Amino acid sequence: MPGLLRGIARTAIVAGTASAVAGRVQRHQARKFVDSDAQIAADREQSYEEQLSPQGDDAEAAPAPPDTSDMIEQLKQLAELKDQGILTEEEFATQKARILA
Repeated sequence: MPGLLRGIARTAIVAGTASAVAGRVQRHQARKFVDSDAQIAADREQSYEEQLSPQGDDAEAAPAPPDTSDMIEQLKQLAELKDQGILTEEEFATQKARILA
């Protein structure tokens, strides 16, 4: 009987040690992944904020969008001139490209 108890005790010690080591490794890995996930989230947030914020002088230097009503009027006038035969098809295309650019 003493041999049987000794075997059971040894098995319990080995199993307990293995369980403790496995728990410690699992906690260490969980902390490592939490830190990694937090860094990734911070990087993504920073990238998102950079995309939303104006780019300093670039935002101020960007030309204002053209007035579409003025462009439409100019295109109508060009179309009338072309219909009247004053402008050729090539001249019309050239002027149209200039207005739309």
